[in-house]
Amino acid sequence: MKIAIWHNIMWSRYKAGVFSSIHRQAQAENIPVNFYQIAETDANRAGLSPIDQSWHQYPFTLLFKGASSEISPFKLLWRAGLLTWKDPADLFILSGYERPVVWLQALILSLKRRPFALFCDSTLYDQPQRFWKGIAKRIIFNWADGIFCYGVRAMEYVSYYGVPSTRSFVRCQAAALPKDYSVEKAHQQRLEKAPQEAAPRYLYVGRLSPEKSLDHLLLAFEQVSLTTPGARLVLVGKGPQEQDLRDLAIKLGIQQRVIFAGPKYDKALFEQYSSASCLVLPSYSEPWGLVVNEALSYGCPVLVSYRCGCVPELVDEGITGFSFEWGNVAELAEKMALLPRTLSDVEKTAHACLKRIAPFTPEAAANSILQGCFTIMNSQNQIR
Repeated sequence: MKIAIWHNIMWSRYKAGVFSSIHRQAQAENIPVNFYQIAETDANRAGLSPIDQSWHQYPFTLLFKGASSEISPFKLLWRAGLLTWKDPADLFILSGYERPVVWLQALILSLKRRPFALFCDSTLYDQPQRFWKGIAKRIIFNWADGIFCYGVRAMEYVSYYGVPSTRSFVRCQAAALPKDYSVEKAHQQRLEKAPQEAAPRYLYVGRLSPEKSLDHLLLAFEQVSLTTPGARLVLVGKGPQEQDLRDLAIKLGIQQRVIFAGPKYDKALFEQYSSASCLVLPSYSEPWGLVVNEALSYGCPVLVSYRCGCVPELVDEGITGFSFEWGNVAELAEKMALLPRTLSDVEKTAHACLKRIAPFTPEAAANSILQGCFTIMNSQNQIR
């Protein structure tokens, strides 16, 4: 069996970790795998962290340098179509079912009589479902011979569009942790740096953009700060909403307690998790939420909007954190105040967080993808 895997941008370190593990596991089984990266980054990600080639421990073909938004649509269709036609792989995994290039690849593979699968991280909570887009999704999902879903909610999503469970495969989401990461070190660092209950430090990590609902977070934090003067809120990241959020903090009178820390990555980012009372992810739209993986990997509990895809797998209520109803600022404020008190036993909570996240590794994700490929090919052989 030969496999070809397509991906949108090299920027995604967590995908690089999974692909590197696929490469190692496939090599051990003498399975050739061709990897294709369409672009290096995209406009939304360029300022968050640099492209680190060291994460890509596998051979790959890069179609275009720079950002994906700068690629001519015609050049992308021509280059991707040509490579798809020429590649001798027995099975293709495509990324981005909503893009025209994937439809072209699907058509080419159908003409070549080659099976293909899709990566899907969308959920029914992610965006409102539209009638005409829904028809297109139903076509492409059921055209594919398999779909790799990032969690239970993604599996529910493709099931909603008619994909049977025999053709959908759950693969875990795995964060790209530092190469010297160890559970023991993370646990000890948490014990040393966790803030005091009386002076909670709330942390957000990600883009400062509307879908993250950070205005709700500021409104909730204002309520918390009325009863907890020592509380602080740290926003790590950058994005188009930064000035609006700064203005809102001033309007609410909490500007001295809200820290706009800018983008951070590598050691500086992971130290933020160790020294936070909890990570707060208030998003309206969040297919998964890898920052939750990162926080739990450093023993830091989480407070997550129920719309985020990771909630069923990673949020054990009152143990690794809490979830809350998106849009309910009062509930968010209540649980922000409650969490430091409920999970005040730092060692116990850190242990629970590390235990919950332990199975979510690049190796496990890679193995589930390869096993799914075997299942798809066995099904194809039975049909023939």
